[in-house]
Amino acid sequence: MSDSLIQEGTEETPDVQFDRTANVFKISGRSYPENAMEFYAPLISWMESYGENPNPVTNLVVDLEYFNSGSVKQVFKLLYAVEDILETGKEAKITWCYKKGDELMLQKGVEFQKFLDIPVVLQEG
Repeated sequence: MSDSLIQEGTEETPDVQFDRTANVFKISGRSYPENAMEFYAPLISWMESYGENPNPVTNLVVDLEYFNSGSVKQVFKLLYAVEDILETGKEAKITWCYKKGDELMLQKGVEFQKFLDIPVVLQEG
């Protein structure tokens, strides 16, 4: 496994910064790829591999301004991979960012809080 997975975002795909050395784990931008499963598969795989020997503290920052229905399931899989880190005895959390007044993204963050057994911090920005 590489120590980092960096992908520059496009109009349809988010910017990805997974860097174990810098302890930065962030996905940001817009997510409506034509094939969400294909786009997210390497991200989920990287996070699962990282989760086998994670840093002492992992904070995945999710700062999506929009994601389509095809991306929802894949984002969930990514969040579950972070949740699995807790089983190693290491600390992990998710910071869910949303813009002020964006009720839809706030609601999605609240839903993730309910379904995950990992701290999900809602951060208005």
